[in-house]
Amino acid sequence: MVTPGLARRKGAAPATRRSGPARGAVALIAWVALSAVLPGAAHLRAGRRRTGLTLLGAYLTTVVCVAGVAAGADAGLAGRALGWLSQISLVFVACSVAWFWLVVRSYAVLRPAALPRSGQILTGLVAGVLAVAVAVPFAVAARYVSLSKRTLDAIFTTPGGGGPAGAAGAGPEDPWAGRDRVNVLLLGGDWGADRIGMRTDSINVASVDVRTGRAVLLGLPRNLEHVRFPPGSPMAVRFPFGFRLPEYRPGWREDLLFSVWQYADDHPELFGGHRHMGAQVLKETVGYILGLRIDWYALVNIWGLAKMIDALGGIVLTVDRDIVYGRYDEGVVRAGTRRLDGTEALWYARSRTMSDDFDRMHRQRCLLGALLGQADPATVLTRFTQIAAATRRILSTDVPRPMLEHLVPLAWKVKHAGVTSLQFVPPLVNTAYPDWDRIRLLTARAIRDSLHAQASPPATPSNGFPAGPRRLRHHHSPSPAPVPSVPPSPGTPSPIGDGCGAPGTATAR
Repeated sequence: MVTPGLARRKGAAPATRRSGPARGAVALIAWVALSAVLPGAAHLRAGRRRTGLTLLGAYLTTVVCVAGVAAGADAGLAGRALGWLSQISLVFVACSVAWFWLVVRSYAVLRPAALPRSGQILTGLVAGVLAVAVAVPFAVAARYVSLSKRTLDAIFTTPGGGGPAGAAGAGPEDPWAGRDRVNVLLLGGDWGADRIGMRTDSINVASVDVRTGRAVLLGLPRNLEHVRFPPGSPMAVRFPFGFRLPEYRPGWREDLLFSVWQYADDHPELFGGHRHMGAQVLKETVGYILGLRIDWYALVNIWGLAKMIDALGGIVLTVDRDIVYGRYDEGVVRAGTRRLDGTEALWYARSRTMSDDFDRMHRQRCLLGALLGQADPATVLTRFTQIAAATRRILSTDVPRPMLEHLVPLAWKVKHAGVTSLQFVPPLVNTAYPDWDRIRLLTARAIRDSLHAQASPPATPSNGFPAGPRRLRHHHSPSPAPVPSVPPSPGTPSPIGDGCGAPGTATAR
């Protein structure tokens, strides 16, 4: 006869045998997971002290070295890293493979064969998922770095481009070849597969002191008339009294600053048969107008900018009045603060209905400022592929690829030193009959003043942007208006905020 107590004791043994393998499977997975974040832990648990200590020591040494580099990282290191993208991508690939192997090997050294068949299958599946999970982030990082390299290689020119880097005496110790400033022509154009030619609707020059990073943004109106070219240049020979073409319709002209690029591209015979001279000619022309040497240009496709905004998930703008647009005024960007998609943001920046070119110049600067302010790292990472693809389609430049190493730390200096802005718009200048000497004088004064300016937060400038009647797409020359050679109140550079509202927003004026 079996007593109840004996029966309970006999029944307890099978329960222990069932729980033992379960605890063993859980412990095995726990050690494997620990090895994924602390390599060598599973080997130490399995009694393989030499291998475990080697893995752990190598890992901790690497962590300390990476932490030290990160603690001392600066913009200069970030710039140099742009030249190491291939190597960085290979490092991430190696890390992905190494971590996958580490998890699998950690699982193997813990002898899963001691578990029952079901335990082996379960722990093997979990270990496999864990191995993939720790390898994927490194693989994704490698892909992003490789995509970044392809994007930069597609946008930036090969070594040997113009600018300070190509000047005599330039070298790693002094990439600026002894110069104290660099000047970059920033353009907004409207080329596209469904459009004939290209107009540079937005024309600005960023003049930067390479030692302090203090910069001045000089804006020229697209409708500047009687444009003068550098003496002795092919364009100056063709137009000795300024850029002037016959009207193709009564009162309609195309001989304004925005069409210089396209005219040069359309007339290779002026340049000994050399084609695609538009960028170089516009650089020389704008430099001559301002009295500066233009080192490089960067051209953004205004139409393609909509794709970039859509890739970022839209952009938040503050519009203080309805912006009407369309061939027949059939569209409207409503006033208020809200998120706009790419098409709406594009029309916000381009519409001239019940407005003028100077108002539009202001809105374009506001849009670009808001775009830069809202491109947060999390959004960029989650939409990296779309953004990279859009960037290749909308950006063109002649900045040499190796110069990025030096321009990245310079941009960091600019960010902290502050940027002032001087826009050559009425009443400061008369676009129909510009006073070229006055423009050069104000440019030199703005640059000189920027050297003594202190960094300051964005503020609303004193110079407004006057509203005007609706302008046709092709400019009609205005009647001449007298302007004194020296203004009663000379143009003063204003902080780059330009009245665009709080950071990350833009306000139409």
